[in-house]
Amino acid sequence: MVMEAAMNGGERKRVTLRDVAQTAGVSLKTASNVINGTGRMSADTRAKVQAVIDELGYQVNIAARNLNSDHTGVITLAVPTLTPPYLAELANRVIDAARQRGYSVYVTTYEEGSAEGLHELLHGFNTTVSDGMILSLSEVAQFSPDDLRVPYPLVCVGARDTAGVADHVTPNDTAAGATAAGYLLDHGSTRLAVVGARSDYSKGFDALRCAVEGNAELRLRGILEECERQGIPLSPQLIGNTGADWTIGSGYHTTARLIESGMPFDGIVALNDQLAIGAISALTAAQIGIPDNVQVIGFDDIEEAEYLQQPLTTMASCLDWLAPVAVDRILGRIDGRIHAPELIETFSYVIPRATTRA
Repeated sequence: MVMEAAMNGGERKRVTLRDVAQTAGVSLKTASNVINGTGRMSADTRAKVQAVIDELGYQVNIAARNLNSDHTGVITLAVPTLTPPYLAELANRVIDAARQRGYSVYVTTYEEGSAEGLHELLHGFNTTVSDGMILSLSEVAQFSPDDLRVPYPLVCVGARDTAGVADHVTPNDTAAGATAAGYLLDHGSTRLAVVGARSDYSKGFDALRCAVEGNAELRLRGILEECERQGIPLSPQLIGNTGADWTIGSGYHTTARLIESGMPFDGIVALNDQLAIGAISALTAAQIGIPDNVQVIGFDDIEEAEYLQQPLTTMASCLDWLAPVAVDRILGRIDGRIHAPELIETFSYVIPRATTRA
């Protein structure tokens, strides 16, 4: 392993692991163990070697280390787009988690609206430049479980079903939807509207009851189940269909249509925070009081949610859990410590703010 000394007298001096060992008066093996945080030795010996490292300002030559270990030191994060705040934050957190574990991250996007985009991404993966892939599966990407049978480490995140073929790290969206609806109902709402559905439910919810994937479908399924548990019907006429457009503008116009329909409602579950921000704007424009007349809750706790003029109640994104778990999982596969695919879930929780009642 090659180490590099700090600047000394204006010149950068290159040193070896042997120099570290000789300066500290220990063996090469002991010096290597201290550098890598491994091996058994006394606390005094470890402290002495570390003091030499600190004094000389050594930094590990990552390229040389990875060459010796047959690893690139890079993992790939593939997302359909970086435009939504949630996916941009996912990228930031994965990069941070990987950096803390000595890895770099290559972030790429793929065409999400066709089978070819995801297929090309998965089967064109270059293992000479990256050790494995964390894949955020698009809500609308077309793929089969066989597409996920790849000869390199793969961990999937998001609300698409991987059919047990690949590791799947995700919050439980059905439970999150139920929690969001339950929070509004427990705080006085009696008739809920939903903004963000991707299908038309005007003929009823039969197809929704067996949903197994998709943020919109699973969250809406959870909302439906919670309303039924509490004996409060969810009206198909109050399900705002936005298609795949989960932007602020879509939230505004969808909520405005719900208001114009004349159907009464006193709570809105928006299926992401951008939709919720649009809903708040539409309610404000119609001079409908929040939260006195209508409570609003979103999902994902994007940065803007806390700093709105009326801070938004929302469901936690769980990215502080998801990113490090996904990184640890992919590194375990790269190192050969993990083999069988698993579904790894967590449960979201409400972050209460001013758009709901205390």
